Amino acid sequence: MRSLRTFVLAAIISVAVDGIASADVKLPAVIGDNMVLQQGAELPFWGWAEPGEGVTVTVAGKTVSATTAADGRWFVRVPSVTKFGVVEVVVAGKNSLTLKNVLIGDVWVCSGQSNMQWRVLESTGAKEEIPAAKHPTIRLFKVERQTALEPQTDVEGKWVECSPESIGEFSAVAYFFGRELHLRLNRPMGLIEAAYSGCGAESWVSDATLKADPFYQQLLEKSAADNRDPSRANTPNRATVLYNGVIAPLQPFAIRGAIWYQGEQNAARAHQYRTLFPALIEDWRRTWGQGDFPFLFVQLPNYLPDKTKPDHSPEPESSAWAELRDAQRQTLSAPNTGMAVTIDLGDPRDIHPKNKVEVGRRLARQALSVAYGQSLFASGPLYRSMTIAGNEAHLQFYDVGGGLAAKGSELKGFAIAGADQKFVWVKASIVGNKVVVSSDQVPRPVAVRYGWADNPDCNLCNKEGLPASPFRTDDWPGVTTNVVK
Repeated sequence: MRSLRTFVLAAIISVAVDGIASADVKLPAVIGDNMVLQQGAELPFWGWAEPGEGVTVTVAGKTVSATTAADGRWFVRVPSVTKFGVVEVVVAGKNSLTLKNVLIGDVWVCSGQSNMQWRVLESTGAKEEIPAAKHPTIRLFKVERQTALEPQTDVEGKWVECSPESIGEFSAVAYFFGRELHLRLNRPMGLIEAAYSGCGAESWVSDATLKADPFYQQLLEKSAADNRDPSRANTPNRATVLYNGVIAPLQPFAIRGAIWYQGEQNAARAHQYRTLFPALIEDWRRTWGQGDFPFLFVQLPNYLPDKTKPDHSPEPESSAWAELRDAQRQTLSAPNTGMAVTIDLGDPRDIHPKNKVEVGRRLARQALSVAYGQSLFASGPLYRSMTIAGNEAHLQFYDVGGGLAAKGSELKGFAIAGADQKFVWVKASIVGNKVVVSSDQVPRPVAVRYGWADNPDCNLCNKEGLPASPFRTDDWPGVTTNVVK
């Protein structure tokens, strides 16, 4: 009898304790010990507590209060903190949470597919880079991958200091980007890795944005069909599932901007990517509620065998990867965007090139220009305009820096066509800050393409050594479609 009473009493105590615990103030994973809070921005804090419970959040002596809603959620915005460095954070309701080792600095979301997910330990120079990764004021938050059909409220992950013990499993591009900014700007950096291999861009866009445009109806239909197929139910390349599972739970944590490395999965639908990728950027900016924050991305590198090089092909060929790169280039028309050109950093035999150090550095140069307003040449030459003079095409460029140049010997990678849309390789020349292109085979030129191949042999750069982006002056139909397979 005593054992029965003891069991019942223990059960009552357990229920009571669970009830008290359920009323405790709780925070999402992205708000915790070792985090970096965004300098100079209002700081959203949110979490859960007992309905009707009062919650206060204090950051650097600034306190704001809220009352928990009927669904158990609360939300506040703490006024901005302008000073970089260590800060005290306390969240209090019926219980009190003092967050440890918190810094004020800059926070960057680092997203995309496998090349953003690619780890430091798998990259060039890992044996030297990992032991040297002693940067305690760089903080890392790696979002555990999850897909979801509806927006989630939390993720798995925790903030840790950057160290030889923590950096090996982290995104190489994100780390080398953040380290470059940390060393150049001398301020704390918070890096949130939110990447997932094998995903299309449509996976990262909210349902509301895709439904608002009939152009994306097929993406939603395919996603719905995948949901009925048990073998595809958890794949990451369905529409909205990574926005729901990875991005929505982070919002609206204050950030400085985002970096992005993706496109391989969408190469067969480059024409669609022209609008889908800008829609993704606009979608994140709208749902984050922080205006047009800087969004920097990596243009796809050279890849696949070199059968389309001038030395190996009698005439230029079509290329899905070239079309995708051009869709990325066109995205630069969106405000506060920057593109790291990597046409010289790829590996024809590996879709995951290992030199992530230089990719990170080129993204950092874009950040220094776009996000931090520094006066530097962040990019190689970008196509600006074309004029026709007789049988010559004269090409003008942005970002010529100290002047146009050819890496190595003579200028390579240009092709020209007339109204028949038949391109031929040509020898181009640099004249001042222009490139002049002509061919005896094309007496009346109409269009020029540069670096138009999966793995092009092209070498235009500026005198700062930054490569020119591949481009085309025409908009003729290509090999890609909008069909999702």
